[in-house]
Amino acid sequence: MPLRTTVFSLLIGGALCLTGFGAMADVLQAGGEWTQRAPLPDARTEVSVTTDGSRIFLAGGFVQSGERRADAPRAVYAYEPAADTWSHLTDLPEGVNHAGLVYLDGRLYVVGGYRENTFEPIDTLRIFDLTTEQWSEGASLPTARGAHATVVLDGRIHAIGGRTHGRADVGAHEAYDPATDAWTRLAPLPTPRNHLAGAVVDGSIVVLAGRDDDSFEMTVNEIYDPRADQWRTGAPVPTGRSGVAAAVLDGHVYLFGGETFVPQRRTFDEAERYDPRTDSWEALPAMPTARHGLGAAAVDGAIHVISGGPEAGFAFSDRNERLMPGEAR
Repeated sequence: MPLRTTVFSLLIGGALCLTGFGAMADVLQAGGEWTQRAPLPDARTEVSVTTDGSRIFLAGGFVQSGERRADAPRAVYAYEPAADTWSHLTDLPEGVNHAGLVYLDGRLYVVGGYRENTFEPIDTLRIFDLTTEQWSEGASLPTARGAHATVVLDGRIHAIGGRTHGRADVGAHEAYDPATDAWTRLAPLPTPRNHLAGAVVDGSIVVLAGRDDDSFEMTVNEIYDPRADQWRTGAPVPTGRSGVAAAVLDGHVYLFGGETFVPQRRTFDEAERYDPRTDSWEALPAMPTARHGLGAAAVDGAIHVISGGPEAGFAFSDRNERLMPGEAR
């Protein structure tokens, strides 16, 4: 089956109904300024992005290799926001797309995803030591999957939600402890979904948006309390969408981009900010380039929103757009 057909089949899933909600009328508008920064060395989509607080790292995804083909590139890039420059860091041992990527204690962790340019979910945990520049593998992810959310909380890596074999959405929530090289199963995500975003703020995990076989425009906001191993529901995302990216800055969660296919194929330029302390949302100035399958990371008071497809489905970009957000209300 051609890859383009396979991608569209994966995205559409089963029968769909329009359950997304438009932007809520009572969401306040906040300020901010977007600027264009040095583009990614190659145009990609479905990338994985993380930061160590000073550099931004990007791995995986797809690059176009023909009119109806795409490949999973192995090059991993590092970006220096202060110098506005990209460099080649290393190569992945195997191409991967829709993977999790986090930084923890001097290492990059590539969690699961889909193998090469397929949608075969994998359970591999790959670890890159930034000091020795060597790759190793950790204990396998208990639930092989891609298009999941991956975050770091209290020294452990959490893999949440996603889509596994047979295009089944899962609420699996599993945490990896590097000290013991072991995974622990935790309270599952109440609403199984894929192409969602996760972020850690105030000691909790916030999981936003996503899609399942019924909707590409989910507005779900579910928040995990690690002390109680329980989830609760937060204020819904103002603009339901999937294929989003999230970043945390000054105690707020920022949500960017996305796509939908029903009632029409489109990408989103929405940028929205969630305050978990007041359980409220603000709308920010729209992204200069609407995209899905993008990555986001905060460094030095700004958020870089990188790569992703400017059209729904298979599309690619090298965009690196920086948001300097206005003060929260």
